[in-house]
Amino acid sequence: MSHWFEYFPGHHMWSQGMMFGIEMQTWGAAALGEIDQVGQKLKAHVGDNEKWWQEWTAMAARIEGFADAADERGHRLTAGSYYLRAATYYFCGERFIAPSERKWDTYRSCLRCFAKGIARRYPDIERAEVPYEGTTLPAWYLKADVRGAAPAVVMFDGLDNAKELSVLFGGVEIARRGIHVLAIDGPGQGEALRLQGIPSRHDYEVPGRAAYEYLATRAEVDAGRVAVMGFSMGGYYAPRAAAMEPRFAACVAWGGHFDYHEAWMRRRKIMESGGTKISAPSFQLPWVLGMPDMEACMKKLESYRLAGVAERIRCPFYCIHGENDNIVPLEFARRLYDAVGSGDKTLKILTARDGGSDHCQEDNRQVGANLVADWLAERLGGRIA
Repeated sequence: MSHWFEYFPGHHMWSQGMMFGIEMQTWGAAALGEIDQVGQKLKAHVGDNEKWWQEWTAMAARIEGFADAADERGHRLTAGSYYLRAATYYFCGERFIAPSERKWDTYRSCLRCFAKGIARRYPDIERAEVPYEGTTLPAWYLKADVRGAAPAVVMFDGLDNAKELSVLFGGVEIARRGIHVLAIDGPGQGEALRLQGIPSRHDYEVPGRAAYEYLATRAEVDAGRVAVMGFSMGGYYAPRAAAMEPRFAACVAWGGHFDYHEAWMRRRKIMESGGTKISAPSFQLPWVLGMPDMEACMKKLESYRLAGVAERIRCPFYCIHGENDNIVPLEFARRLYDAVGSGDKTLKILTARDGGSDHCQEDNRQVGANLVADWLAERLGGRIA
């Protein structure tokens, strides 16, 4: 993250956590003044993740209370705004506390407020359950305002975000281009991990195929124009899915990965040397992977590589990456782009001048969202303007 976005100077993880909230303003799911109130209270407690949870959830509860009061007065749109902001703050709060019943309860509060908020502010978003290996994967489905069978995109999250964020900060722009959106928590993500205990897997074509087949059953979806995309760690998942499931008509890596094992070997060296450029707490990777410790994680991650896999991608491919990304070095995006076998492939590198030069454009998510949405519209036949 560029130094001018370090809300807590010298503490990268907390500063990035603040950006999770700030970036949701564009879609009416956060307010800078409320976020700063939380931040000011936390400045004397930097690094205390318990205090982080307390302040964020206190703000969330306060805003949820305002939502309930507005709803009782019949002011549904006003209530919806409050509920969406409360949902974001609950999610921010639970992010740095270890897996526990308290964490699940905080996430349930996020889900509760998000469902109420979208019902009032984004009524075209509906809950979806995607059949998957004897159970289902939870998703939000955003139906575009179009007639006839239209294209669609499957959106997977990263290491530490969830479908509630994805469907707004990426999905809304895509739907405005006439493309239906399935924002899904795959294995190791969001609700699938938190409330169903489903860990990550390297062969993401399996959940990818499940999502594709779900969309193909919907009458308003053109099954021949379904894309797959992923954010951050999803920059490994989506290319893997596109390489192994040829029915996907396009692929977007929003933050390009090539060798997730190598990426984490580098991060471990940074952590062991006392470096601060770490975006997730120490429990995150073992929890996501369903492994007991980091050594077991490193062994499992040996399968999370796209060498010999990316070459199989034949559909149009787009990788968008920030020049100053210090979570996933630009080198990985270049290696992924070089390996992809598609004849139609693009590597879009954003600079500080462009805006969005940090990890997955968290310094200016609107820039990334519009570029991705425009590319998908051009390749899938959505609305260009």
